[in-house]
Amino acid sequence: MNKVVNVVAGIIENEQNEILCALRSPIMSLPNRWEFPGGKIEAGENTFTAIEREIMEELGCTIQATEVFHINTHEYDSFTITLTCVKAAIVSGTPVASEHAKLIWLKRDSLESLNWAPADIPAVQELMRQ
Repeated sequence: MNKVVNVVAGIIENEQNEILCALRSPIMSLPNRWEFPGGKIEAGENTFTAIEREIMEELGCTIQATEVFHINTHEYDSFTITLTCVKAAIVSGTPVASEHAKLIWLKRDSLESLNWAPADIPAVQELMRQ
């Protein structure tokens, strides 16, 4: 059985109703795939604390997590990921790609134009249905 990794991702929306999308760098696992930014939930953290910490570390801005949007478990070859997507808004700062190759803001109806990491696809589909 694969190791299960608990990951949280931010569905961060701006005032123009665009959603922040992050391109995984060529040196990351699943290189050159798009994802919602986030990372592993650490011991003792809840989902909201984890996403707020991860976004500060990865993108250098402060967010406020508001609600759990989607939970998906996806089995990759060497591990299984449980991805909890959380809706959030930027409180201060501007997202800057430090680990990712690129950040873009996209309208919901354009999300499917990107080559998403498999674990993120169900949340993308749910966002497009809304």
